[in-house]
Amino acid sequence: MKTKVAIKGAEFFAYHGFYDEERKAGNTFIIDAQVTLKTFDTSDDNICDTVNYEQIYTICKQEMEKTQKLLETVVWNIITRCRDELKNVHSATVRIEKIAPQLGGKVEKSVVEMEY
Repeated sequence: MKTKVAIKGAEFFAYHGFYDEERKAGNTFIIDAQVTLKTFDTSDDNICDTVNYEQIYTICKQEMEKTQKLLETVVWNIITRCRDELKNVHSATVRIEKIAPQLGGKVEKSVVEMEY
């Protein structure tokens, strides 16, 4: 049986972007982050048997506070920390959406997603 723990639609305002104008103006970003557990034992109802989704949110929040030029770098940092810091994680998927990116025309969002 697979057990997945996730946060969906976590919204942040941050200053990521390749161009100076993007980093000055900032933008709204939405993150979905999901981990799949190696195992889960429900017999004792103990949070130590799973991943506390608050930890996932905290990792995302901390990485969003570090301005990066590339969204790929942000996602890489989040997924790497989930792998390295969260016990009992078998795999993870992290997706970031940049809402209304400044591309010279109407674009709903740009998206970067990674999984391991």
